[in-house]
Amino acid sequence: MNVLDLFILAVGLSMDAFAVSICKGLSVRQLRLRHACLAGLYFGGFQLLMPLIGYLLGSQFQRYIVSIDHWIAFVLLVLIGANMVKESRGDAEELNDSFSAATMLPLAVATSIDALAVGVTFAFLEVSILPAVTFIGCTTFILSAIGIKIGHAFGVRYKSRAELVGGIVLILMGCKILLEHLGFLG
Repeated sequence: MNVLDLFILAVGLSMDAFAVSICKGLSVRQLRLRHACLAGLYFGGFQLLMPLIGYLLGSQFQRYIVSIDHWIAFVLLVLIGANMVKESRGDAEELNDSFSAATMLPLAVATSIDALAVGVTFAFLEVSILPAVTFIGCTTFILSAIGIKIGHAFGVRYKSRAELVGGIVLILMGCKILLEHLGFLG
């Protein structure tokens, strides 16, 4: 996986966290730097941790399914992306201005479940995992911090667009992986 592919994947994966950060920013009455840092740490940390766990799990099963790994990557990314597109069409979520662990931990886990599945595909694609998850975590940290600021400044109108774009990006990445393995792309 080249750097551009990893960047596109990292941005796509971080769109859920970015969308939730926009909502969190909307709920904040007085924006402080700690709000952006907390959102970045929770979301970026879990976006780093979950693909690492997925990679470790996927590595255990790689030898058994190596002949169909590109199909698994394709299906997982398309399903994750389609779910994000579907969620972008849903109702707005209730706003909660708390940044406590009890509030942020479930949000961080929920927004990083897709990264777990991506980690499994990383094992099949033999991606160098530590640089990849570090890049994904840092990208999510930055976009989550920016999302807090955007949410505070502009409100909830960009949440569904962020989820929609993230879903489309993941679907396209899945298609690219499949087409490369089938020999249609160099």
